[in-house]
Amino acid sequence: MDRLIFTALSGANASMHRQQVLANNLANVSTNGFRAELATFRSVPLRGEGASTRAFALEATAGHLDAPGTMTSTGRNLDVAAVGSAYFAIQALDGTEAYTRAGALQVSAQGQLVGHSGLPMLDEGGAPINVPNNAQLIIASDGSVSARVGNEAPEVLGRLKLVTPDTEAQRLVRGNDGLFRSVAGDPLPADPDARLKDGVLEGSNVNAVEAMVGMIAAARQHELQLRMMQNAERNDQSASRLLGLTG
Repeated sequence: MDRLIFTALSGANASMHRQQVLANNLANVSTNGFRAELATFRSVPLRGEGASTRAFALEATAGHLDAPGTMTSTGRNLDVAAVGSAYFAIQALDGTEAYTRAGALQVSAQGQLVGHSGLPMLDEGGAPINVPNNAQLIIASDGSVSARVGNEAPEVLGRLKLVTPDTEAQRLVRGNDGLFRSVAGDPLPADPDARLKDGVLEGSNVNAVEAMVGMIAAARQHELQLRMMQNAERNDQSASRLLGLTG
């Protein structure tokens, strides 16, 4: 069998994976705080007998687009948006500390301040923030959360933990649950200088037009790789007929 079929197959797999990534980005174009996933590939020359004239397409280290999304004013006191490169700390389903840019906060039935998918928001100590019954919440620009019950003076409940990854060791990677974690998996230190805006929500940073164009290009690349496999099959059939004639 012509080795062309293997190189074409690697290219088809790469284009199919890119199509999946772009489709997921497009599906989250309206998701608050969503970070567009990137799909990158590199060519690896095929080593072996003969000349290295062919290359496999392999997935390279992919990450996410860290550009800010569009800020939309809502006027709601529990809608917050992290400023700059900061992220909110949140408790994932497995109990670990994770990070998100989604800032549409709520108060759960259990009296906890929750965010993305109803997960508890964490304070600087890494603990959930409990809210008194019938309390009106005030969130300051430094992340401090205060509660006012009736005519009483506001009481500070804690400060939302904000982190700003600024080194390679603190680089964030997306998990299967859509939340981000550090490369090492350890909690990042709180950034005392990080700030947020209240009454504002950050939208997705996905460019819908760019994603659509990318999907069309990936579909055409996939079709081209399939044609190459068909050509390899025809070459094998022609070679078999020639061998049959000489036999």
